[in-house]
Amino acid sequence: MTPAPDTLPSERQQTILGLLQQHGRVLSAQLAVDLQVSEDSIRRDLRDLAQQGLCRKVYGGALPATPDFPPLSARQTVQKTQKQALAREAAAQIRAGDTVLLDAGSTNSAIAACLPALEGLHILTNAPDIALTLMARGGIEVTLIGGRLDPRIGATVGAQALEAMGGLRVDLFFIGTCAVDAQQGLWAVDGEEAALKRAMLAASSRCVVVATNDKLGAQASHRIGTVDDIDVLVLEADAPAPQIDAFVRRGVDIQLASRR
Repeated sequence: MTPAPDTLPSERQQTILGLLQQHGRVLSAQLAVDLQVSEDSIRRDLRDLAQQGLCRKVYGGALPATPDFPPLSARQTVQKTQKQALAREAAAQIRAGDTVLLDAGSTNSAIAACLPALEGLHILTNAPDIALTLMARGGIEVTLIGGRLDPRIGATVGAQALEAMGGLRVDLFFIGTCAVDAQQGLWAVDGEEAALKRAMLAASSRCVVVATNDKLGAQASHRIGTVDDIDVLVLEADAPAPQIDAFVRRGVDIQLASRR
């Protein structure tokens, strides 16, 4: 519902946040028309929201704020139900005999925990927690990619990990990303991590992105790849329809997690 011209700034800002969640970006000029206020008022609203960490102000409008990126141990304790549902849907992409690259991340840890019982699986990962999960299970060949262990990321990064990726080829890559945008692609918050993820993309035949709703439409400081690098995007069952449509228009195969 469009607020009346005399709507309080706080109410108008809530409307703006709702539009950001739905569409992944807002334009100041269009907001001024839709909300029946001046562009100066909209710019003040966006500045206030940005100062609160609720959006990122850019030229001509705003983008969602970059999702928080706490240490892996903290991320594994939040949105557990959503991540488990996403993991079950994502794991269905794996076929017998696949060589699968599982990047670090709390959702990818959930994927490791629910891998299907298939013959001939070979899992490569730079995440020690994923390697330990699969080693305890047995029946799966596991390769841990070496390198400098970053405790915040929960994975190996750096020159040794990059060198290892140079000689590899995998069927399926589950990439970890802190933000994914239908126009600008995949993002990371760390430059060294982003460089390794780009090498992982280059070594992969297919890339699967698994994203909770808070990552949609957002951007971060280091770009990993473009929308064209995404073969399958696994989203929550209640992902915003405008966000889904934006990815579909770019030719991305969308899979929605079951609500069960």
